[in-house]
Amino acid sequence: MCDEAKILLEQIRKRHDRIPAHIAIIMDGNGRWAALRDKPRSFGHEAGVTAVRKVVRACGELGVKYLTLYTFSVENWKRPKDEVDALMSLLTRTTLNEINELLKNDVKLITTGRINGLPASRRKIIQEAVRRTSGNRGLVLNLALNYGGRAEIIDAVKAIAHSVKSGMIEIAQIDDTLFSDFLYTSGIPDPDLLIRTSGERRISNFLIWQTSYTELYIIDTLWPDFGEKALYEAVLDFQQRDRRFGKVRSED
Repeated sequence: MCDEAKILLEQIRKRHDRIPAHIAIIMDGNGRWAALRDKPRSFGHEAGVTAVRKVVRACGELGVKYLTLYTFSVENWKRPKDEVDALMSLLTRTTLNEINELLKNDVKLITTGRINGLPASRRKIIQEAVRRTSGNRGLVLNLALNYGGRAEIIDAVKAIAHSVKSGMIEIAQIDDTLFSDFLYTSGIPDPDLLIRTSGERRISNFLIWQTSYTELYIIDTLWPDFGEKALYEAVLDFQQRDRRFGKVRSED
C-alpha cells in the first residue's frame, strides 16, 4: 500500500461509524484498458483480477462487511464466444488460485444470480469454493454471476406468485420487506455505496431494487487501474455525504 493510500485509510478510520457496510462495484473498462495497449480483451480481463485482489484486501482493512462485484451479467452471454469462454476460464482459475487466500483472510465467498445457468464444470468449482469458505466470519465477497436486475425481479415475482397460489402468503402481506426476502440478495443489506469505473453513467441492470438509496460514485479510471487508493477516495467521498433517505435536513 502506498503512503498516500495509508493516509486516506487513517482519515477514513477517524469516522469509523460512517464506513459503508456494503460496497457494490461495477467493474468496467477491462476491454478499453486492453485496447489502449493493443491487446485482446481477454488481456484486460486478466489484468482486472489484480484490481479485484487489491479491492478485496482493502475492504478487509476497512472493516467493510459486504463487497458485491458485478462479475458476469445475463447480457454478457451475447459477447463473442471466445470472450465468454475466456471469462469463464478466468473465473474458475481465479477461484482455484485464490481459495487459500480467502481462507487465510477469513473471507466468505457467496454468489448472486442464476448460478445454475453456468456450465456445470465451472459451477462446480465456484460452489466448492462457496462451501469451503462458508464458515468464515470476515468480509462477505458476493460475486454477481449470470446476474441481471430485471431477471432477479422477475424471478422474485414468480416465486411470490407461486407462494400466494399455494396459500403460503396472502397478497396483503406483500410489502418492501417481503419482496426483498424473495430476491437473490435476501439476508444481505442494500449497498451503501455503488462504485462504477470507466466513467459510464448508468447502473447497467445491476441491483435495481437494492440501490434505491445507494450513494453512487463514478470514476473515469478503468478497472485494471483501480486499487486501494481509488477505493479509499470513494469511501472518503461517501463519508462526506448527507444521506437523508427522502427526509429533509433538520435545518431545512
